[in-house]
Amino acid sequence: MRRFRILILLVLAISILQLCACEDLVPRDTASLLIPRFQRSEIIGFVAGFGTTFAALPDLIAMLRRRSTAGMNPRMVAIMAIFQILWIYYGLLILSRPVIAWNVIAVLTNSLSVAAYFYFLRRERSEGQKRPQPTLSRAS
Repeated sequence: MRRFRILILLVLAISILQLCACEDLVPRDTASLLIPRFQRSEIIGFVAGFGTTFAALPDLIAMLRRRSTAGMNPRMVAIMAIFQILWIYYGLLILSRPVIAWNVIAVLTNSLSVAAYFYFLRRERSEGQKRPQPTLSRAS
């Protein structure tokens, strides 16, 4: 078993050395075959941005279904929004369409989350004031 592991490590080491030595295997950022206007890095950026942008969407959907602020942390959403705005600025500086597009969508998603949070918070507070508070009575 030990010899088998050593053999695998040796084969992996040789493979890595050969891959590093082959200049032809280095990916070039050429135009995409599917959409010639985009570079391959932009397409990968759009795919990666899709996942990170909509990562907060399940929390928003859950809050809308519950019709409650339970489980929502407004500080986290505010911190995310600030950094997403910085990402938009960075995308403008480097002229990256994926960075700009996905972070604009993420800021809009976060804005919906904040709006829903304050809407449900106001509703929960008004319902809490309407309900009579239970009184504690002492048993004699």
